Amino acid sequence: MENNDLNILDEVNKGATMGMDAITYVAEKVTTDNKFKNVLDTEYNKYKDISRRVNNLYSNYTSKEPHETSQINKMMTWYGIQMKTIKDDTTSKLSELLMQGTNMGIIEGRRLINQNTNISPDVKNVLNDFVVMQEDSVETLKKYL
Repeated sequence: MENNDLNILDEVNKGATMGMDAITYVAEKVTTDNKFKNVLDTEYNKYKDISRRVNNLYSNYTSKEPHETSQINKMMTWYGIQMKTIKDDTTSKLSELLMQGTNMGIIEGRRLINQNTNISPDVKNVLNDFVVMQEDSVETLKKYL
């Protein structure tokens, strides 16, 4: 596997772990909307599946672990969610916050797809699946605005 493939897998895994972190932090604020909480559980599992797939591919080529989000990024994500929901922690606001983060992931994923035409098919598949999964997530979250 080329170094470029490993870099792409690292980026996908960072995006997936950041998505899982954000969903975990947002889910703590959902107290009454069980339908939305179920959506968050489903979305979390989709990110977890992408991360598992990245780990499986990664382990085929190297003994290292794929990069995840740093403690500082986790802390900044948590803090950002706390600050943005002090006055408004409605389902609509929580959905909006998740959509903003997901849109950043989509942009980065599409950039990786467009700028890396010579990657292995397995890496391309997981990258494409990650972007499509996030695009589907945005459509799901729109219903809660």
